[in-house]
Amino acid sequence: MTRRPNILLIVSDDHGYADRSAEGTPGVRTPVLDRLAAEGATCTDAYVTAPICSPSRAGLITGQYQQRWGGLWFDSAHIGSAPTIAERLRDAGYATGYFGKVHYGDETAADRGAPPHHGFEESFYGLAGQSMGRLHYLHHSADAVAEYGEAAEAMGVQPFWSGEEAVEFDGFTTDEIADRAGAFIERQDGEQPFFAMVAFNAVHNFCWQLPDDELAARGLESPGDWHPGAAEYLDWYDGAISPNLPDGRAFYLAQLELMDRAIGRLLDRLDASGVADDTIVVYLTDNGGSQCNYGDNGVLRGTKYTLWEGGIRVPFLVRWPGVAAARTVVSEPVSALDLAATFAAAAGLAENADDDGRDLRPLLEDDADDDTPGAQDGRENRAPTGERELHWDCGWQWAVRRGDWKLLSVAGDSPTAQYVRAVEHTSTGDGLILTDLAGDPGERDNLASRRPRLVAQLTHAHERWRARVGLPADPTSQV
Repeated sequence: MTRRPNILLIVSDDHGYADRSAEGTPGVRTPVLDRLAAEGATCTDAYVTAPICSPSRAGLITGQYQQRWGGLWFDSAHIGSAPTIAERLRDAGYATGYFGKVHYGDETAADRGAPPHHGFEESFYGLAGQSMGRLHYLHHSADAVAEYGEAAEAMGVQPFWSGEEAVEFDGFTTDEIADRAGAFIERQDGEQPFFAMVAFNAVHNFCWQLPDDELAARGLESPGDWHPGAAEYLDWYDGAISPNLPDGRAFYLAQLELMDRAIGRLLDRLDASGVADDTIVVYLTDNGGSQCNYGDNGVLRGTKYTLWEGGIRVPFLVRWPGVAAARTVVSEPVSALDLAATFAAAAGLAENADDDGRDLRPLLEDDADDDTPGAQDGRENRAPTGERELHWDCGWQWAVRRGDWKLLSVAGDSPTAQYVRAVEHTSTGDGLILTDLAGDPGERDNLASRRPRLVAQLTHAHERWRARVGLPADPTSQV
């Protein structure tokens, strides 16, 4: 790259860790994501800062642990007042655009959580916090709100927004998001770099909301959305998620495939505009795959809502021409927190002392000028170079990873844990669980009773982190 790079950040929703065809998972078709991996880097041990979307997205956009402003769970998640990476890039002369799902809390279009109020000059977005975290895949209009009535909030059929103006449309939401983002990319004239954030609703439930031609092509029959009078909502919902939805996995894989195609069109826009070689492309999802939505997290234990690896370790791909060699594999732990620091450094901005993330460039760097044996092999596994410490805290559960060791603490009898087990149909765990992720990525062997000194060290490390980010001492500390 000869100038400040463009940045295309793509965030999906609830994408299972193993659900890429490059992973060999049966039935999965993601040729575009596979292309990104083949042309850049795959980070195998990549994490988000929470196992649910609202606090996770807040950490990602700011580059700071959202616990610094109390973001622990849905009821406390919001974007905070920390400067976002969009604000920092905009102030440095970047054109900024946001396209897709917004969910930092229950904000309105006038609040800081709405893209025009945290650094995005152009925007097309749906406020998922106004609709139980969801955006409908097919309908967004005042007529749809009237038709659905009481069900409108649950089904997420409200109009989108452009700035603070409502925008109605009927059509496949995944395509609409991609097309609007693609148009933004195409309009940039090369005079200034751009930062485009594309946040798909896919593959979040409800995945049966597919275009008629896609249903027909796959031989699928949509079960239909909830309408009041047909059943009580929670009864209906429980029958519309795993394990009760016929063809549930097929619906999920269809949404994933269609999102993959939409990402392909965005990459085509970069090619057609002649800026692909000047653009960093990053793909990740907001939390682990969801049990109730038929996501597959492979060998990882747990799902969305939990701090098992399946709830917080995510697909994470980086295509950075001239920096990340083709087929690079990075096995050192990285975090969504790192994106703000990485993008700022790539844009030539001064380091922000408040960032909790790290510039990823040293991990991704292409060693093409190094003539040592194997240095030019992009497929070389970039092994851990130090014991990085990462933390998670949701109030009722917390975890710390240091090097390959991970300590998980769960208040299994808490109301939230009980709710998660009932609604997500997953296991939260209970008590203290110590695992060595190097040999046990599935967290099957609890070593806590055999390594009490290490448990104490990691517990104290987490207490120090809580103090550093401004959280009170944990009254449920089990050491």
